[in-house]
Amino acid sequence: MIELTASSYAVLAGAGFLAGFIDSIAGGGGIITVPALLAVGLPPHLALGTNKLQSSFGSLTAAIHYSSKGLVVLRETLLGVALTAVGAAAGTIIIQRLSPGMLRHAIPVLLVAVFIYLLKSPEVAEEGRAARLGRVAFYSLFGLSIGFYDGFFGPGTGSFWAVAFVALLGLGLKKATAHTKVMNFTSNIVSLVFFIIGGNVVFVAGLVMGGCEVAGALLGSRLVIVRGVRFVRVFFLCVVAATLARLVLTTYFR
Repeated sequence: MIELTASSYAVLAGAGFLAGFIDSIAGGGGIITVPALLAVGLPPHLALGTNKLQSSFGSLTAAIHYSSKGLVVLRETLLGVALTAVGAAAGTIIIQRLSPGMLRHAIPVLLVAVFIYLLKSPEVAEEGRAARLGRVAFYSLFGLSIGFYDGFFGPGTGSFWAVAFVALLGLGLKKATAHTKVMNFTSNIVSLVFFIIGGNVVFVAGLVMGGCEVAGALLGSRLVIVRGVRFVRVFFLCVVAATLARLVLTTYFR
């Protein structure tokens, strides 16, 4: 049984708060929380499973908020929800079959790849545009693939969805973000169920991080009004770069 110290919980609480703060605006909170969970001594499978518990808080809160504002009509997303759930289930089942040693060395590489993508990813457009794919084709392709990725690993999923919704389904910034959170919650909760079945979730740690993530999201959404998205994006990239540097050093050079 994993036992964490008070200082470990303090680190996880801070990581959850920071992830919620930046995820509410720029996306990519998982790229902070996964290294934090590994840093306090959780094995890879437990780190990924616990991350799904904490991230479910933020995605559910955001999905409910956007739905209440009319930015997403849930019945129009049912196909995407179903296919994302299938993809997430498959990804989670497969990741739990891989050896911890292999994951320990693969995770830093995956995180660095996601960081580079986030660094170079295009900004989503404010206004909508013509769709390049029909909804059936879009959700068949991205529901299964991004759902699988989120179940298998996770960090950066929100950004992948947002770019796909804008570039191929023609949604504007607000609607793309709203739809992204619905798909995020779907893959998070499905993945969480399979991690729980596999015994790979530390509940207290996940709940502590989840509560702090909600608090961070509330602050982040208010700060962007004052300072703007660009400020938060630069802040996010600096924090992630430092976090990843520490993880790579401790994994490969200790």
